[in-house]
Amino acid sequence: MCPRCEEGCRLTLVSGGAASGKSEFAESLVTATPGRRIYLATMEPWGEEGAFRIARHRALRAGKGFETVERPRDLTGACVPEGCTVLLECLSNLAANECFGPDGFDGAEARILKGIQEVAERSRALVVVTNELFGDGLPYDGETLRYLDVLAALNRRLARMADRVAEVVCGIPIWWKGEGPCG
Repeated sequence: MCPRCEEGCRLTLVSGGAASGKSEFAESLVTATPGRRIYLATMEPWGEEGAFRIARHRALRAGKGFETVERPRDLTGACVPEGCTVLLECLSNLAANECFGPDGFDGAEARILKGIQEVAERSRALVVVTNELFGDGLPYDGETLRYLDVLAALNRRLARMADRVAEVVCGIPIWWKGEGPCG
């Protein structure tokens, strides 16, 4: 790991639109680090489409040295070993699972932040992938708007907490905070 990381480059937020290359970029940040790598998967396999996406992601990360931990909600209970590097894929799914899950919207943002902070404290480095869902200008119903508000608040909070923030556009990372890729 580079000297910048040893000096505290512990949390990286990677954002981007659908099929922007953000996941591949985030994986490259994690695979550039030595040591144990955890892929903290948050997607629930709803229907054939969900199962297909999960299988595709597993195939894409095969041979990259990841151990997968499936945790669609309640990150405080995630089995993340001390001192590893974690890729959380992705915050958008996690927020949807929390908001529309058994505990609902009330307190969802706080639950998610607490879980991310606990994972970050246990890990050497944490890379969080999130989606840019706010630029389409389409009208949404009340529940969807409430979810988007939670996700937007989480994105802002994590961007403030993060040592580095990158947005991936057409496969090209743009660094908004921090000195760019370490490794």
